[in-house]
Amino acid sequence: MTGTMPAPFTADDYRARMERAARAAADAGLAGLLVAPGPDLVWFTGYAPTAETERLTLLVVAPGREPVLVVPTLEAPDAEKAAGAPALTLRDWTDGVDPYAATAALLDGSGRYGISDNAWALHLLGLQQALPGTAYASLTDALPMLRAVKDAAEVELLAAAGAAADAAFEEIRKVRFAGRRESAVAADLADLLRRYGHAHVDFTIVASGPNGADPHHEAGTRVIRDGDMVVLDFGGLRDGYGSDTSRTVHVGEPTEEERRVHDIVREAQEAGYRAVRPGVPCEEVDRAARAVITEAGYGEYFIHRTGHGIGVTTHEPPYMIEGERQPLVPGMCFSVEPGIYLPGRFGVRIEDIVTVTESGGRRLNDTTREMVLVE
Repeated sequence: MTGTMPAPFTADDYRARMERAARAAADAGLAGLLVAPGPDLVWFTGYAPTAETERLTLLVVAPGREPVLVVPTLEAPDAEKAAGAPALTLRDWTDGVDPYAATAALLDGSGRYGISDNAWALHLLGLQQALPGTAYASLTDALPMLRAVKDAAEVELLAAAGAAADAAFEEIRKVRFAGRRESAVAADLADLLRRYGHAHVDFTIVASGPNGADPHHEAGTRVIRDGDMVVLDFGGLRDGYGSDTSRTVHVGEPTEEERRVHDIVREAQEAGYRAVRPGVPCEEVDRAARAVITEAGYGEYFIHRTGHGIGVTTHEPPYMIEGERQPLVPGMCFSVEPGIYLPGRFGVRIEDIVTVTESGGRRLNDTTREMVLVE
């Protein structure tokens, strides 16, 4: 792992994000955005409350107005320390005061607002009661591309997270698989991700033998055996940005069929990657990868979309799936992860994170996509 990490995001970076979001809200016919604690609030302000509670915390972003962060008084000191705090106005409220009435004063009583997907129902219902003339839409529905296009610093943070996941794979391929439970190998993977800088591990799928036919198998008590195909899919957050990669390894020598299926998935993954370039609809990435698998006779065993976006979360828009006509734009980052899943037998998945460049795509994962043999 080499390279220089980008400088931390500044108040100007967060101000630019909020200004861009306010313009996007206006273009979408929204009166503004209401941002709850979680990935959206971190992306807009750099602020992550130590705990999400029943006390209302909400960022109000509206066209032509200064952004306002409504916070409980006891959490205001922490909010003031956030890197994005200089780019907004802080408005605190004390216990015993109605926070919805305080927030209502910042809103258009007949406006339609985009609201974070993870906002508590308690808080949304409180706002609706205070302002019955308002309407709301989830941010994913109203502005699905809000965080989809990354700037250069974000791409490099994703690249660093990808390099860390790659380093974890290079280590895990050296450990013994045969005779160990899936859960033990998954624990090794989680430890390696942390060793290489991940603050949070989202998932460590270790799916051996017939379990590999379940794309989201939870690593369990099955003992890995000689002759097993093993799907490894793992990732998390490093410096606030996600990693997600999959490789399929084999314990001992594979059969001819296992090699053939692995080669088909590898070719499909390459085809999906080669389809990436500015202006191409997202669905074309799915079509390119799926065509390889379908032509090889395994189309019915490719049972999920080809990819999903990644950023401050490990799953977000855009999605590489039939029907998604959103054109690819330089700076978008997403997975390309075709698979074949043969029920009761084995599965294969190969996944890289890819970012769109001015002329095509750039892989953010660089470990071999050839079949790796493990002991």
